[in-house]
Formats: sequence, structure tokens, C-alpha cells
Amino acid sequence: MHDIRFIRENPNIFDENLNKRGVTSCSKEILKLDNEKRKLQTLIQEKQKLRNDISKKIAEIKSKGESADTLFSKVSDVKKEIVELEINENKLTAKLNKYLLELPNLIDPDLPIGGEENNKLLRKWGEIKNFDFTPKDHVELGDYLSGIDFPTAAKISGSRFVLLYGQLAKLERSLKSLMIDTLTNNFGYKEVMPPVLVNEKTMTGTGQLPKFSDDLFKTTDNRWLIPTAEVPLTNLVSDSIVAENLLPLRYTAYSQCFRAEAGAAGRDTRGMIRNHQFSKVEMVSICNENSSIEELERMTGAAESILQSLELPYRVVLLASEDIGFSAKRTYDIEVWLPGQNEGSGCYREISSCSNCGSFQARRMKARFKDEGKNKFLHTLNGSGLAVGRTIIAILENGQMSNGDILLPKALHDYMKTDKIVKN
Repeated sequence: MHDIRFIRENPNIFDENLNKRGVTSCSKEILKLDNEKRKLQTLIQEKQKLRNDISKKIAEIKSKGESADTLFSKVSDVKKEIVELEINENKLTAKLNKYLLELPNLIDPDLPIGGEENNKLLRKWGEIKNFDFTPKDHVELGDYLSGIDFPTAAKISGSRFVLLYGQLAKLERSLKSLMIDTLTNNFGYKEVMPPVLVNEKTMTGTGQLPKFSDDLFKTTDNRWLIPTAEVPLTNLVSDSIVAENLLPLRYTAYSQCFRAEAGAAGRDTRGMIRNHQFSKVEMVSICNENSSIEELERMTGAAESILQSLELPYRVVLLASEDIGFSAKRTYDIEVWLPGQNEGSGCYREISSCSNCGSFQARRMKARFKDEGKNKFLHTLNGSGLAVGRTIIAILENGQMSNGDILLPKALHDYMKTDKIVKN
């Protein structure tokens, strides 16, 4: 949500920033609606004053024992005018809010301009393994291990669902535990087990609605399946004023996530890269306006530490202006190396996305903190710590041996009670 006062005072800056995202300039339309609304509000106030003045005169006349029938009729007419004006004001307010709710956040001014090809590489970590054979992808490896089953999942649920069996199901559980343990023990995140069904207001608060309804799953009683635990975790502070001495608040959760992927039709149809249901460990930070920049670096570092413990090569990129998400003002994507992709030539794929949303979500949620007696909007951040399914892909493809067995990173040995996954 945008601050209408900022748009009034900085229409050119507002338009220029949105243009960098590839969004058409729109301050004129917004300010036109805003001006109409403010004129109505002024007129309502004038009519209310007139009503009050007439009511005082009626009281004075009646105190003298005289008739005030004419004034009664006049005050009744004014009341009807006020009701009509308020109806029109409410319509304008709804129209203006709908306009503002569908506009993305303003981005940081130093982002690279353009699409995905303009993302800026910040750093790389880890050694890419040289195989003495052509590495397989996770679909082939999972089939060999009898641990990944797409046909049965399709029979049960439809396309883009998966079943995991045996050691690979245990790998999912182990990764969830390792990630949550790392985030709670090493980085001070508080573990939460949130609901995966939320109401429309909650989805609107974090920016999924109204813009992206086609990418979401909705129930018949008007509830929505979460696309990420960011939604319930961030909304923990909705409609509230948080004491500043409690900040920052840091939450983490493992959850199933659900995405219709209407906007990604035809992309990544092979394997587990892009499913309708997937699991993820999410991080959410809630802080004041002065610490969100530092908090984003800290959050990204937490996700990186998990990848490093799993011995998975990765790179970190700063997203460009047209590649960044709707609610974010700045985003770092962490991309893990997957050697089995592209027929064994390998590529980097996103495994975590860490974003600073500034006050954008907080305005939508009415989430504030008190600073020296003054209420200010909180800053919210979210990041994956990590996408569990894609982490399974990375472990299978990076740890594969020529015979199809999978060497596990040392950090998982205690969780898995073994150092490798072998065909049963």
C-alpha cells in the first residue's frame, strides 16, 4: 500500500520509480481520485456544520415556544444530502484503495534496471563438482531410488504433485528439522506452526490479493491456501501497535505451500522444480524503519549458512527492477547449483529469495510501532530458509555417484542416521 501523501508531494518520483518496474505512470489518475474524494470530504464537513447550525437554531426557537417546522424540514434535507455525499465518498475511497492495492511497492533506487538478464551477481560460494560421468537430474535419480513418484501423485491429485517414499521422505523431514534448528538455535528465530488456510484480509495484507488471485487456491468458504508461510507469519502483527523494545521480531515456520501457478503455465513442468504443493521453511522479520537494511543482510546470511552446512554451491544475486516481487523494495535471490539440469550441463536455480518490503505490507495490515509516543509503520522482511523440495533436488544432483547412490552432506548424517542414500 502506498502513502497517498507521498504521491501528492512527489508525483514525478512515484511515476519514475514505477516505470523502472515496467509499470505505467499513474499518479495523475490517483491524484484525480484523491482530489475528488477530498472535495467531497470538504463538502460533507460544510453540510455537517450547516446541519449543526440549524439544529442549534431549532433549539433556540423551541426554547422560546415558537414553531420551527420550516427548519425541521431544512435539517432533514441536509441530512439526506450528507448521506448521499457519504455514499459517493465511500465509492471513491473504495475505487482509490483498489487502485493503490494493485500497485507494487516502490523499489530501492540503486537496483539494476531491467529484467532478469540484468540481475547483479554479488557473490558465489562453494566448488562446483566435476563429475567423471554425465550427471542425472533428480527425476532419474528419484526413479532409480524408488523414492520419487509422479504418476501416482497425478492419479491422486493431478499434474504437478509428487509423492516421496522411504529415504527421500525422511530426507524431507530431516531437512525441515536441520533448517528450523539452525534458524532457532543460531539466528534467534522463534518457531511457529501456522495455519495454512487464511482469510481474504490476511492475503491482502501481504500483497497476494487482489492482484494475484489467479495464482492462488481458494476454498468454497472464501478462505485461501497460503503460497508461503510469509502470509500468516507477517500478519501476526496486523492491526496492532508493537512496543519498540520488542523489535525485531523474528519468526520461522515450516509449512506446506500451495500455488496454482497460473502465471507460470508451461514452465518447469519436469520434476519437482515447480509444483502446486511444496514445502518450505520461511523466515519473517519485523523491525523498525532504521534496521530493515541490516536485517535483510542478516536474513540472507542465515539462508546462506544453511546452504554452506549442506555443502551446496550457490550464488547470490540482486534482483533487477522488473524481476523483483510485488511487495519487495529490495530482493536477494540465492541460486543453488543443480548439475543434473540442462541434460547434465547444469545451471543455477533459485532456492531462497530474501526481501525487504519496507513499510509496504505494514500499511496494508495497519501494523505499527510506537516511537517516542508517535505511531509509525513497521518494516517487514521475508525469506526462504530454504525451499525444501529444491534442497532435496540439490542434494540428489550434487551428491550423486556413478551407481545412482547419493552421498549426503555431513550436517545430515545424524538426522538421516546414515551417510548416503542407496537403492533398497
